[in-house]
Amino acid sequence: MMSAKLSVNLNAVALLRNRRDLPWPTVVGLGRIALEAGAHGLTVHPRPDERHTRFSDLPELRALIDDDFPQAEFNMEGFPEEGFLQLCELNQPEQVTLVPDDPTQATSDHGWDFEGQGNFLRDCVQRLKGNGFRVSLFCDPDASEQAINAAAQTGADRIELYTGPYGSCYDAPKKEKAALDDMACTAQFAEQLGLKVNAGHDLTVANLSALSKAIPNLAEVSIGHGLTADCLEFGMAGSVKRFLDALA
Repeated sequence: MMSAKLSVNLNAVALLRNRRDLPWPTVVGLGRIALEAGAHGLTVHPRPDERHTRFSDLPELRALIDDDFPQAEFNMEGFPEEGFLQLCELNQPEQVTLVPDDPTQATSDHGWDFEGQGNFLRDCVQRLKGNGFRVSLFCDPDASEQAINAAAQTGADRIELYTGPYGSCYDAPKKEKAALDDMACTAQFAEQLGLKVNAGHDLTVANLSALSKAIPNLAEVSIGHGLTADCLEFGMAGSVKRFLDALA
């Protein structure tokens, strides 16, 4: 069985760059190092205020993949308001991950209400798929079978499990096991309905192996904060290799 693919989220790199009116650390340069080290793709979440990934980063990252790493994928995350949908259409990611974030949120912290927002999501999914993009929907780790059925009815290709509650259990083994069980159950519901399963948020070298064992058909993980923190010790190339080893 193949290991899940690793997409490196560059938001934290961009956030550090934006602290100064200077071009470093370079988002494209570190994206290149990540792909050279074996990462399968790059992820960004271009928020409307451009507080980390800037709109101007998107065509540069698209060109990096097209020109030098054509086997890699570009994943764009965001709330599906008109501006974000147009950014996707302009920059042609292989995958779009839709998240239910308010623009003022610091980071993603919950999945979609698939039953309550299904009609809204269905329209967005169909628009994106009409452009040839794979669509993934951010999902609570303990979503019910009914909720996953509603997610499937939107026409999405995948769900992305919000792994924040699991990541927060780094010092509580019993809670960590319970969080893994929840996600494994949700993943099983999704797989039964033909949805592939991604995962992301607060994943680390320490907790990634257990996740990949609990969800053996995990398709992809998108990791930013934990991997960027790891880079301070091991560098981007070293950290990518460490995360790939954990997935394997």
